[in-house]
Amino acid sequence: MPATTIRRCHWPGNDPLYQKYHDEEWGRHTTDEKTLFEFLILESAQAGLSWITILRRRGNYRKAFANFNAKKVAGFTEADYERLLADEGIIRNKLKIRGAIRTAQLFLEVQKEYGSFYNYLYSHMPGGKPLVNHSTQPIVSTPVSDAISRDMKKRGFKFFGTTICYAYMQAVGMVNDHIPDCSFK
Repeated sequence: MPATTIRRCHWPGNDPLYQKYHDEEWGRHTTDEKTLFEFLILESAQAGLSWITILRRRGNYRKAFANFNAKKVAGFTEADYERLLADEGIIRNKLKIRGAIRTAQLFLEVQKEYGSFYNYLYSHMPGGKPLVNHSTQPIVSTPVSDAISRDMKKRGFKFFGTTICYAYMQAVGMVNDHIPDCSFK
């Protein structure tokens, strides 16, 4: 019996870490609040950089940001900020680090207001459900990512423009943008 050929989207290339992320996480619907927070931090850190750069530092981010415990990160002090600035395992951008701490605080506020961050996100989705796209062309933003980004900016979130928002939506499975013949569609 012949082996089944795995077909992937083109973007992971031959990088094993990228392929693992593509195969096991990207586009998979998640309701887990910790994962939703983790990707807020990681996608915001990615602004202006390549995703593989952040993916390779993900373990360092877990250690630096209290295993993505939003309550702990929200309580980070000036000493924590200084510790993060000195941490060579993460992107040491002053604004992004301050933004990550503020993101944790805002994340908790949104959870309180909506019952969960998931509920907040899906209040913007048509029918309150994930979307499946069938395009073979890359998508970088949509009216939904525009609306979420605009609302998050109004709430005080930083480094979360519509393109980063759409990448976030892809990462947490709010949209499934695997190409039509991808084995992981």
